[in-house]
Amino acid sequence: MLFIDFYNAILNTSFAYDDLPFSVETIKVTKGTRLTVYGQLEDSLYFMNKGVVEMAIKSYMTEKIIDFFFEGELFCGYTSFLDQLPTDVQTTALMDSEMEVIKRKDLLPAYDHSLEANKFGRIATEQGYIRKSNREKDLLTKTAEERYEEMFRTHSDYISFIPVNKVAKYLGIHPESLSRIRKKMNS
Repeated sequence: MLFIDFYNAILNTSFAYDDLPFSVETIKVTKGTRLTVYGQLEDSLYFMNKGVVEMAIKSYMTEKIIDFFFEGELFCGYTSFLDQLPTDVQTTALMDSEMEVIKRKDLLPAYDHSLEANKFGRIATEQGYIRKSNREKDLLTKTAEERYEEMFRTHSDYISFIPVNKVAKYLGIHPESLSRIRKKMNS
């Protein structure tokens, strides 16, 4: 899926890239590329065409994986993107990936003169909120096994590109526990 398809689906339109009120650039990144680093001011919104990235946050002496983003999803250090304070998250490509980038300096002015851009921003923000709210609910109500099964069901094409220790961190369990869950699923 390309960003223009995502944009059109959200707004129920049939725009071409030239019709957008902001510019979109396609980039390719290699595995291990850090798109956002701790302390940086987030200036870009990313749309994943193909690949997977992790979003991590520092917690005391460790780093925790707070999310993974896959094909067809928007991501960035959103709090920093909005308030322009240094970000407390880091996003890293876990495989060679292709994504589209929208610069903050192009998007925010578009909100002022384009009803479509403004509506897109509102709906995308609402979807991001729902995603985070559902993640929080899942952490409180589902077991690690249920969360892994959901992840496997929805993103099985990409699971093999995510190291086991990172999936375990995301689920909040030890890698050995994840190995038992995977073994149980395969039996």
